[in-house]
Amino acid sequence: MSAAHDEVDRIVEAWITQRPDLDFSPLEVLSRVDRLSRHLDRARREAFRRSDLEPWEWDVLSALRRAGEPYQLSPKQLLQQTLVSSGTMTNRIDRLVGRRLVRREADPADGRSVLVTLSADGRIRVDAAITRLVDAEALLLSRLSRADRDRLAGLLRKLSLGFDV
Repeated sequence: MSAAHDEVDRIVEAWITQRPDLDFSPLEVLSRVDRLSRHLDRARREAFRRSDLEPWEWDVLSALRRAGEPYQLSPKQLLQQTLVSSGTMTNRIDRLVGRRLVRREADPADGRSVLVTLSADGRIRVDAAITRLVDAEALLLSRLSRADRDRLAGLLRKLSLGFDV
């Protein structure tokens, strides 16, 4: 009994015919990761859209929600978690304040500093988005058993540790 073939199998088989001197195993792995990434991107965008959030808004709001009560971080902490420039973060915070999803508050420990705090509406939206996101991602992985998911997560973690700084 032969396993089902996907588009990547067909592409690799064609390349092997044309270039039998090359090892196409990287293409077999990373072309699938790339294709799956596109499906994941669509699922995430839809989950965020249904919660009336842009992906960048999700990044900031989810960082605040993960911080726990009172759901606040300094702009510097948000920068570290979202990996954007200072100017971009200032713009994002301004826009989120304008949408009343966050508010700026004076840092009680340092009157010269501010903290960004998740608003009640921001919390409702981010909680709805994470529920939709987890459901969508579970659907994408539904063909895999829990053991397969755990094994795949471990392998991807091993691979990604070489890129995390």
